Amino acid sequence: MSQSTFPSPHTSNIPNVLTIAGSDSGGGAGIQADIKAISATGSFACSAITALTAQNTQGVDAIFPVSAEFIGQQLDSICSDINIAAVKIGMLNDSDVIEVIAEKLTHYNLMNVVLDPVMVATSGDPLIQPAAINTLKEKLIPLVELITPNLPEAGLLIGEPEPKSESEIEGFIEKLKAHSELHKVDILLKGGHFRGEESRDWLIQRNQTAVYTHRRIATQNTHGTGCTLSSAIASYLAQGFDLTEAIGHAKQYLSNALTHADELNVGKGSGPVHHFYAQASK
Repeated sequence: MSQSTFPSPHTSNIPNVLTIAGSDSGGGAGIQADIKAISATGSFACSAITALTAQNTQGVDAIFPVSAEFIGQQLDSICSDINIAAVKIGMLNDSDVIEVIAEKLTHYNLMNVVLDPVMVATSGDPLIQPAAINTLKEKLIPLVELITPNLPEAGLLIGEPEPKSESEIEGFIEKLKAHSELHKVDILLKGGHFRGEESRDWLIQRNQTAVYTHRRIATQNTHGTGCTLSSAIASYLAQGFDLTEAIGHAKQYLSNALTHADELNVGKGSGPVHHFYAQASK
């Protein structure tokens, strides 16, 4: 796939994709990144906001959480009117919020759900309460098709230390495979924390593991990569691609967005990827 074209959807209509996540006032991650990625990859984005943040490219200054009740009201308003073809879910650190989202997913029979479990800060500090991890595993994960943890998040999810090198990855993947079988969910393990010229992700399913390899892009503008990837996967699932196709297309889209990230001039810290690189090049 070239840097200025996208795969043709398997449906003649533009599908609606719902993102459930927090707002990033800096525009690089969260709801803002989700809406950009969903739009850039050919779907229509709807959103339910779980938290407001005061942040920029250098960090988060404040967080204002949205109540579980109001999140539920947002989801009712959207799903009672709009046909949702796929869902992306971002950071959730509260058990009540997780429970209301699980309830609405079930009530409206929402499909093609991609969960990006933002659980660990760049500093290594956990972003989710211990009780909420159990709620996530028991109530929400069984309702989703794919989870997209990075190495630290995957370790926290299964209660194991994260692998520090690719020599340790095989045993770690076997433990994740058991988790996949237990919760009947596929896992895209993101290996971006490893060093090297290539970046690898592993799609872990009950009966097989596939590896996606891309050239590592030299840029500090990587803010929102996880949000962007998971949203693009949801967008392609909504368009009728199967899971492996959707991941492949989303990985290519993210790689191109990273390649063009330095064309942006956003802030003094880790800037965003260039979600609309294709449109800018026309």
